[in-house]
Amino acid sequence: MTRIHYTSTAKALHWVIALMIVGMLLLGFLIQDMPFSPRKLQWISWHKWIGVTIFLLVLLRLGWRWRHPPPPLPASMPAWQRWAAHAGHWLLYGLMLAIPLSGWLMSSAKGVPTVWFGVLPLPDLLSRDPALGERLQQLHFSLNIGLMAVLVAHVGAAIKHHVVDRDDVLLRMLPGNQSRN
Repeated sequence: MTRIHYTSTAKALHWVIALMIVGMLLLGFLIQDMPFSPRKLQWISWHKWIGVTIFLLVLLRLGWRWRHPPPPLPASMPAWQRWAAHAGHWLLYGLMLAIPLSGWLMSSAKGVPTVWFGVLPLPDLLSRDPALGERLQQLHFSLNIGLMAVLVAHVGAAIKHHVVDRDDVLLRMLPGNQSRN
């Protein structure tokens, strides 16, 4: 029998990661324009902690997805939309992995250690190279702008399915909901 909704674990991971990403984006933009201060250093640490956590949760989500494939998209959905939905999801996963990695690489190149929750020091991935650190900072920023664009498309598509198409694409990811189709 084909499942018609996501598993509770998939839903929980989806929404926890989504909330963390929104928080990370807001925190990242706040940090960007802050003058150097102890508060800025604390917020940067929090930003790194959340980024490492998102990275690990996305790996867990991908493992879960591999063992528990998502429900099929509605048969009424045109092939190009199914392709776009799959491409959009894989682009999201790629960005959710690339962004924390680019931040970790940037920190390494800038000579600033990444210490998860202030307890677990992560190894530097690169030797100290301030010029490379600046380029990686630009990459990190650009990847985040890309993530925001893909997130807007993702949320827009979910709303379109709910309001215009009146299918269960959105409902099957909501906590406590099981779709009807």
